[in-house]
Amino acid sequence: MRFGVRKADLLASLVVFLVALPLCVGVAVASGVPAELGLVTGIVGGLVAGVLPGSSLQVSGPAAGLTVLVYEAVRAYGLEVLGVLVFAAGVVQLGLGALRLGRWFRAVSAAVVQGMLAGIGIVLVAGQVYAMGDMSVPADALGAVRGLASLPGDADPVAFGIGGATVVVLLLWRRWAWGARLVPGPLVAVALAAGVTWVFDLDVRRVEVQGLLAAVRVPEAADFGRLTEVGVIGTVVAFALIASAQSLFGAAAVDRLHRGARTDYDRELLAQGVGNAVCGVLGALPMTAVIVRSAANVEAGARTKVSRVLHGVWLLVFVAVLPGVLGVVPVAALAGLLVHAGCRLVPVREVGVLWRGHRGEVVVLVVTAGAIAVAGLFEGVVVGLALAVGKTAWDVSHVRVEIGAGADGCVVVRVVGHATFLRLPELLDRLDALDLVDMADVVEARGGPDGPAALPRGPVVRLELGGLRHVDHACAAALEGWAAARGHVVVGVRGQ
Repeated sequence: MRFGVRKADLLASLVVFLVALPLCVGVAVASGVPAELGLVTGIVGGLVAGVLPGSSLQVSGPAAGLTVLVYEAVRAYGLEVLGVLVFAAGVVQLGLGALRLGRWFRAVSAAVVQGMLAGIGIVLVAGQVYAMGDMSVPADALGAVRGLASLPGDADPVAFGIGGATVVVLLLWRRWAWGARLVPGPLVAVALAAGVTWVFDLDVRRVEVQGLLAAVRVPEAADFGRLTEVGVIGTVVAFALIASAQSLFGAAAVDRLHRGARTDYDRELLAQGVGNAVCGVLGALPMTAVIVRSAANVEAGARTKVSRVLHGVWLLVFVAVLPGVLGVVPVAALAGLLVHAGCRLVPVREVGVLWRGHRGEVVVLVVTAGAIAVAGLFEGVVVGLALAVGKTAWDVSHVRVEIGAGADGCVVVRVVGHATFLRLPELLDRLDALDLVDMADVVEARGGPDGPAALPRGPVVRLELGGLRHVDHACAAALEGWAAARGHVVVGVRGQ
């Protein structure tokens, strides 16, 4: 390996480490688990998933996109079951990768994925804005939204000021291009908040530090018995599918940022599965590829997977040498960090673009996001997928009725397109509206020198179905019934 490549990867790994450190801690705290577990997942993302084939420059770790689901799972089943959930999700990912289903995740509607991220972002912001004020988060998303009105009066003003200042620093730091390239914004914002809290000894809630060995909990055999519960199985499937979709969509985005080797989606899915299986054994958070860290890795000049492996090494060194530093970090600052991250998950610009050209996609996106905010992550994604499939079926079911004159003097009615039950009312209305007098006028205009005199009284109508690319049973039966009800209709299959 050339010295230039080694130097580029070394510098990139330090940048990714500085980006990942506050995010790992923030995601863990927001998920309701010890801060060290977020760092464990980041370490596994570097040292385990980082060495496996798939995407060379994509960086894995705990993601804000799974925060809501993890929080709900921990609240429902307890922290001791988290490792089992993550391990089982990793096994599911390994199965999907072994069956070479990785590429099929790319077939998921982009509107559903964007709606999923938007819904997660809304729920994340609605919850973390309470943490910015050192308040407890309401049990459900609707309660969190309703409680926003009373938030200013109930929140701790000092903590809320720290959280708000963190968001402001994040927004302003991005505008300073030179500074943003030198030091990541999340690190600057959290470090400033921690420094102010420490210097002035502010009375705000801070990150609780247990130590790495105390936080890690290997699942026991009895814990795996929970996998027989329906709710637990649903959570495992949600972990696996959402983490896989986010990782593979992230890989596609990272591939557009560089000119190196493209991602092997099946191998990347296997790598994510191995990483989550290891995270599960350690009782840590689920792992997924994270676009923020991956983009930082590419922009910092990374050339090979060495950078993402080294970022895991730096996280491990930090946990081993400086764990006490986390104890001075205010929770409000991490909440501000995640409020900023949640807002960025809402694709405002993409919605504007879609609205101008694909308004149906906007409906799918908005309904998916709303369903997640109201009913939950898994239910919202299912609703979004069902709506996307229904929209696609509607879009491809184009059918039209054409009237023309046949060479033998009859009236030709052609049905063209895709005739499915979705378009059946429209098709029958169009056929029932046909006026034989108007059809006779068509023959007079196009029928040749003999004109309408060649037509028998009550012209014969030939219904041609050769232009149909697809016709389902409902439409076929309806067309046969329409023809049978009119004795002067002859059904044919001649094309246009």
